[in-house]
Amino acid sequence: MEFGHTPKVCGHGFLYARYMAYSHAVHPCPEVAEPLVPSPLPTNHPNTMTIKSKAAVAFKAGEPLQIVEIDVAPPKKGEVLIRITDTGVCHTDAFTLSGDDPEGLFPVVLGHEGAGIVVEVGEGVTSVKPGDHVIPLYTAECGECLFCKSGKTNLCVAVRATQGKGVMPDGTTRFSYNGQPIYHYMGCSTFSEYTVVAEVSLAKINPKANPEQVCLLGCGVTTGLGAVKNTAKVQEGDTVAVFGLGGIGLAVIQGAKLAKAGRIIAIDTNPSKFDLAKTFGATDCINPKDFDKPIQQVIVEMTTWGVDHSFECIGNVNVMRAALECAHRGWGQSVIIGVAGAGQEISTRPFQLVTGRKWLGTAFGGVKGRSELPGMVEDAMAGKIQLEPFVTHTMGLKDINEAFDLMHEGKSIRSVVKYAA
Repeated sequence: MEFGHTPKVCGHGFLYARYMAYSHAVHPCPEVAEPLVPSPLPTNHPNTMTIKSKAAVAFKAGEPLQIVEIDVAPPKKGEVLIRITDTGVCHTDAFTLSGDDPEGLFPVVLGHEGAGIVVEVGEGVTSVKPGDHVIPLYTAECGECLFCKSGKTNLCVAVRATQGKGVMPDGTTRFSYNGQPIYHYMGCSTFSEYTVVAEVSLAKINPKANPEQVCLLGCGVTTGLGAVKNTAKVQEGDTVAVFGLGGIGLAVIQGAKLAKAGRIIAIDTNPSKFDLAKTFGATDCINPKDFDKPIQQVIVEMTTWGVDHSFECIGNVNVMRAALECAHRGWGQSVIIGVAGAGQEISTRPFQLVTGRKWLGTAFGGVKGRSELPGMVEDAMAGKIQLEPFVTHTMGLKDINEAFDLMHEGKSIRSVVKYAA
């Protein structure tokens, strides 16, 4: 069974990106609906000029990011200009950069796990003002669409169509380089020091929060914690199995501990991650390579009937099956967080489901970003959520490609790029 990390594996960020994408073809740079030079803005708009921003741009798939100075147009109606201070480098960014993402758009400013400060707001923006500290969200929350009002999901469709095409809600981009349009990424593009984000895709947070740490709440950590609390609804005393000990998997472990799970089994082929897993709350750590039988059989034997909840945090269809089949007969459930490559399918014997097991999926852990993320930041500041252990490396923007190298080599949990460095 292929179990370990591969460049094709990605987390929940890719799940939502795919949810919002509009076709299954790699798109050439589209013909924008209007010139990149901003159209006339209301006379009370504070800035009608583009600004310069240092950015790491992916000009082509499979090539290192290039550090260049791009032009950033001012925010239009319902948009906000932000100065990013810190950004994490996520597996989803690596997946798109690799060229394996069928919805990959180039040239593009990647990045979706950032923290920053509002510089300027466009017409009609009321929820934030210049100087506010914010976290960009790849899962918008408008509060008005059918999805938001349903109370059943955190998936908002307010900016769905355009975000999946790499442009702002009006169908155009705010980025350019030497006159060439540059795509946005997941509505965030945090690999540019200055970025423009839709108001509905911003969470206002406590200005005293440490941006180096809370930027991680823009993606992986929130997904893991939310998957435990919102999707699986882990209860005190439950038994949990976590497949894959990257940032999301470790966040799941932390969430399970916060939920007072009785036993937390961590599974990975890289034993160097076990100590950190135990720090977050794992009670058992096992390596599938140490056994000559399927890992699901090992876990069922360890727990007599299987676990109450399992979490697949890798994006490997074989592991997804193993995670389901180690769930407890009668009531066990398995949550899929990692997303496999395009065209791959999951399978199991129907008897696994007939006998009471459930397969679930989650995006951003079911968390509504604008409503719930500010509270999670407060919990982190109060020490209720651990963020510092996730940050294994920090660097300046000029060294961002090193972050991808560390990721692929399995040497980092999260690298954080600091624009002031």
